[in-house]
Amino acid sequence: MTAAAGVPGTPGLPDFAGQTVVVIGASAGIGLETARQVRARGGRLILVGRDPERLEQAALELQPLGTAAFDATDTDRLKQFFEDLSGPVDHVLVTAGGPAYMPLEDMDLAAARRQFGDRLTMTLAVALYGRERVRAGGTLLFIGGTGARRPGAGMSVVGAMTAALPALVANLALEIAPVRVNLIAAGFVDTPLSASLLGDRLEARREELRTTLPIRRVVGPGDIASLALHIMTNDALTGATYDIDGGQQLLPH
Repeated sequence: MTAAAGVPGTPGLPDFAGQTVVVIGASAGIGLETARQVRARGGRLILVGRDPERLEQAALELQPLGTAAFDATDTDRLKQFFEDLSGPVDHVLVTAGGPAYMPLEDMDLAAARRQFGDRLTMTLAVALYGRERVRAGGTLLFIGGTGARRPGAGMSVVGAMTAALPALVANLALEIAPVRVNLIAAGFVDTPLSASLLGDRLEARREELRTTLPIRRVVGPGDIASLALHIMTNDALTGATYDIDGGQQLLPH
């Protein structure tokens, strides 16, 4: 473990002084940006990521209390991680996992089974193993999506997952209270994951969103991170799904 020096909070913004936040999926995108914002506001961090090299780079920047490199869908390893924590934590953010677009004609049923099983089981495992490690009033916060609420070719698996996560989170909020459980449902976010999925179509997608979204810009990791910090610090929020997509769902299909 690496000791972290205190960083003063930013005036007028949520204060995380004295709080510890676990970020699962911390080495890039939304997880990394949320970790940065927590750190800038005086919080302590424990970072989890699948890629050891990227996790090491994040740790060099953020000086967390500790890091752990493993795939969060490995529920045995996830259990061990929570058991190994040296003390209670205040919040757990889970950004691990991505969308799976699978047209039926190309459907790999084994891959579809893994998508369903891994994502839902990981969410349950975080609640099961993390509930005793998160202080009362703290939160488990998961990142999901909104885009698959509209039916379309290739959207069966991701659409079903989009529908399942809010129901799962609402039930978990009752089962593990007074620990709070919430879900952020994001539309398109300009992250390395989005870049890897779109490839050479990325810039065209950005320009389309700049032109059509009511906010006239693309949603970035910082937007999601700011919402995540609000949900963590507002202890009246639990069992809910919070959409953030720049008005993407308001557009004609």
